[in-house]
Amino acid sequence: MSENTDTIRFTDLARGLLKTLPDMITANRGLLNLALLRPDTLDSIGLHLERLTRKHPRRTALVFEDRRWTYAEFNGWANRIAHLLRSKGVVAGDSVAILMENRPEVLACVAGVVKLGAIAGMLNHNQRGDVLAHSLKLTKARVVIVGDECIEALESTPDAPKSTSDTTGARGRAKGRDAEKDNKDAPAAEPPMKFLWDGAGGAPFGYGNLRTELVNAPSHNLEETQAIAAKRAAFYIFTSGTTGLPKASVMSHYRWLKGMAGLGQMALRLKSDDVFYCALPMYHNNALTVSWGAVLGAGCTLAIGRKFSATKFWDEIRRYGATSFCYIGEICRYLLNREPQPNDRDHKVRVICGNGLRPEIWETFQQRFGIDRIAEFYGASESNAAFVNGFGLSKTAGFCPLPFAIVEFDPEAEEPIRDAEGFMQKVPRGGVGLLISEVSDKSPFDGYTDEKASAKKLFRDVFEKGDCWFNSGDLVRDQGFRHIAFVDRVGDTFRWKGENVATTEVEGALNRHPAVEQAVVYGVQVPGCDGRAGMASLTWKQGEFDGAGLAKLLRDNLPAYAVPLFIRLRPEQEVTGTFKFRKVEVKQEGFDPGKVSEPLYALVDPAKGYEPITPAMYARITNGEVRL
Repeated sequence: MSENTDTIRFTDLARGLLKTLPDMITANRGLLNLALLRPDTLDSIGLHLERLTRKHPRRTALVFEDRRWTYAEFNGWANRIAHLLRSKGVVAGDSVAILMENRPEVLACVAGVVKLGAIAGMLNHNQRGDVLAHSLKLTKARVVIVGDECIEALESTPDAPKSTSDTTGARGRAKGRDAEKDNKDAPAAEPPMKFLWDGAGGAPFGYGNLRTELVNAPSHNLEETQAIAAKRAAFYIFTSGTTGLPKASVMSHYRWLKGMAGLGQMALRLKSDDVFYCALPMYHNNALTVSWGAVLGAGCTLAIGRKFSATKFWDEIRRYGATSFCYIGEICRYLLNREPQPNDRDHKVRVICGNGLRPEIWETFQQRFGIDRIAEFYGASESNAAFVNGFGLSKTAGFCPLPFAIVEFDPEAEEPIRDAEGFMQKVPRGGVGLLISEVSDKSPFDGYTDEKASAKKLFRDVFEKGDCWFNSGDLVRDQGFRHIAFVDRVGDTFRWKGENVATTEVEGALNRHPAVEQAVVYGVQVPGCDGRAGMASLTWKQGEFDGAGLAKLLRDNLPAYAVPLFIRLRPEQEVTGTFKFRKVEVKQEGFDPGKVSEPLYALVDPAKGYEPITPAMYARITNGEVRL
């Protein structure tokens, strides 16, 4: 593949295809499963778990620290949870919210919920207050399962059980609902939420004790599991909330099973003796769908990490004897930023799967840690299509067999360009545009819990009257052979000097400087100027800020219009629970020293490099004395 990732050469693709030959049986099994699966098929995550249990009851399904479970033990555990939830009134279609940090209990609860045909609402344990209350409200949960480590988070919302007569909590709302029942004209009241607590010792007031109540719960499979259609909802996965309150996207059993077949069996091609390590939070689709799906697709072992730690990551890999792991791009950068160690290649990992691995560090990461194959993929929790690098190529998000298109896009208006007849136009090979995917019976759009939010993600009459396409919200490059490379999020790409600037391209150039640990790029408004000027928030990891050297590096590697005009130094960048950078606040604060207490720099004279922004310089820039 070419160094700039514009397009893929046929010779590279041919070599990649040849590499898949030893794993062709596994890959073909995934292809067959994809071909046979239909939304109306009676198939589900729970049913697949039961099949594996019958075939390999003694095989290790799950490991965590010093504990391990066979498939028979894990399936029985999930069944006990399902039976308990059923006794509390949970039926197919109901939602059960789960609020826990990473540990085996999360996965057992998820498995128990989906075996009933209910929906697991995967709450982000990093959220608090109004944001968590908003997420919980979106789930419309019948039962909330809370880990002891997350009690404080739940207590920050008005939904937590109250130990007083306070009517703002769940018990107070229940009393209010009882009062409504006395009014024959009132609408039927929803049943109050029930709370289950998972921890050692006695449960807090208002919570049932999950561990105690599970002791006498039966462990046999449920009849309900046999009747679940693949199109039923399995999880609510929340967006990261980088631009506002989170939205709950719906993940169906159908999409999960497609991910298992496409990402797991066709691309990763794990074997029954593999150990797959995942330190990503279970509320993240990379963990719950990609990682767990790949494991169940092969009938191998999942090793759960409590949380990601750059310093302990490879020790954990070696501890579990992991042969594969799931990543997101920033995890790879964190690992690469650590000082090289003599045992960097002392592990059994041969293939990894994830998304967001930047082209500028791809080969360096792969060579330093001796990883044979990187199965980068592209997808989103709400998307109806996914791409995966199944042939071991470099610097690509892979291919997709389903109908998709990359269309011309206007970043200033933030909408696709339509011709005189109102239809969209595809970009040429090597071009950058908006990725859209066709919505059909074979590729349905499950959407969000919010119908209005779902409607905003769909385009109508795209290439012909009556068609419907999903708007990914992402700009990608058409690399040819149905492969793409991610370029930027819509809204992150900005226009300056009449040119479109992709933040990922600028971040890649910034990260070539040895002192830059993290780089977040965005566009800011400058009075009297059209478009948005580039600004970068940097974490500078060593020595004094080298404004002249950084400016030269950027001028050497970027077009003049793409070089950031402003720099902000921060000890650490703010990220969401899914390791995505938050840009909303820094965009709003801009380069105003009256709003920002951290060091600010401007590129007024390219020959001098970046200079500190004083109040006087800020005034000169904003009143137009300084031409940018």
